[in-house]
Amino acid sequence: MSEIVPPEVRPKPAVPAKPSHVAPPASVPHMPPHGPGAGSQGSGGGSTLLGYVGIDTIIEQMRKKTMKTGFDFNIMVVGQSGLGKSTLVNTLFKSQVSRRSSGWSRDDKIPKTVEIKSVSHVIEEGGVKMKLTVIDTPGFGDQINNENCWEPISKYINEQYEKFLKEEVNIARKKRIPDTRVHCCLYFISPTGHSLRQLDVEFMKHLGRAVNIIPVIAKADTLTPEEKTEFKQRVRKELEVCGIEFYPQKEFDEDMEDKSDNDKIREAMPFAVVGSDKEYQVNGKRVLGRKTAWGIVEVENPNHCEFSLLRDFLIRSHLQDLKEVTHNIHYETYRAKRLNDNGVAHHALSRKFL
Repeated sequence: MSEIVPPEVRPKPAVPAKPSHVAPPASVPHMPPHGPGAGSQGSGGGSTLLGYVGIDTIIEQMRKKTMKTGFDFNIMVVGQSGLGKSTLVNTLFKSQVSRRSSGWSRDDKIPKTVEIKSVSHVIEEGGVKMKLTVIDTPGFGDQINNENCWEPISKYINEQYEKFLKEEVNIARKKRIPDTRVHCCLYFISPTGHSLRQLDVEFMKHLGRAVNIIPVIAKADTLTPEEKTEFKQRVRKELEVCGIEFYPQKEFDEDMEDKSDNDKIREAMPFAVVGSDKEYQVNGKRVLGRKTAWGIVEVENPNHCEFSLLRDFLIRSHLQDLKEVTHNIHYETYRAKRLNDNGVAHHALSRKFL
């Protein structure tokens, strides 16, 4: 049996000085040492020594590193012309990220097939920089025959996954792979007050497993409060009956707290929204809104529409989760399928030449 070294001859561990910007730890009542050493056994089985270590600075280290690299967020808007897609995105990010910047104007002719146009802007707020890319889909649902009009959109989404996969499997890959994958797809539903169109159902069915779809009812100020409530309930029922998946998906809830928060969001969807980049004076305050014959529809007033709910959900609480679900679920599903297909093709080719 090895000899036990008496406590008085053990070298005293050096205690690092605590950084001035870190808050002091909660006071812990003094406990007498147990056994031959000066430390005690914690729940994890390791010894707990007196003094500050600095583990709580990890969050600050991560924050500084992330602030340096910045953020990417890619949002796609899909819906018929005239539903205010560009205006809503401008309102969400309080920036001019409209189709005009991407070389598309309202005076242009509607394309015969769906075209994909993207434009990127760097937005900064409170020292945080984010590269925002808006992918517009002019021509979607505007034709007499809209059969399979979602295919160019599906192709674009998969092309971004493929581009990321090719960079990832390179032997000498980049330290930071450019991320052009679509993190979120805002799908605009016409405020008919009746039901979803067959086109709406088919689009969300085909793409619900490839991208995070968030359905919104556009130009909600054209509906009365009663019509809006009934329409939302009808749309939710149709989505459920058709087995359409939209974000946040129930199977991705991580814990009970997550489930509780997401259940409230799912019950409020689809968000009935109004977008506007024009300001008006209301009760001595400047507000974003739409002027009508009976008054001003305030975009950020929850009594007028659910824009603020959409913004808080999309940007302030779930933006990072949208990116993680895109990477861990949708991209991984695509990656596994591609690698599996390549493996099957390689195996068949090897057998052919045996």
